[in-house]
Amino acid sequence: MSDHGGRRGQAERDAITVEIGYALCSAAFAAAVVCGAVVGPVLVFDVPAGVRRAVLAVGATVAAVLFVVRVVSVLARFRGGAQPSQPGRTRPDS
Repeated sequence: MSDHGGRRGQAERDAITVEIGYALCSAAFAAAVVCGAVVGPVLVFDVPAGVRRAVLAVGATVAAVLFVVRVVSVLARFRGGAQPSQPGRTRPDS
């Protein structure tokens, strides 16, 4: 953020955009898989309507929570991973 008085450069904005897209897509995929795993058996087998509604609610809740947790964890990891000021130099005394 030191470019041009605190403004982000194009490469940094692009990296943030890609990371947000990755976070949203991977979170949607994970939530869909978990929701399908929880709700799938209820849709396949004949169960009472009350049980079906309860399992659907639990599946949707778990999927929503997983979605938020995944997005936050991916974006927090991206923000915390500071890049070295001189790429290629990995020794601390460089």
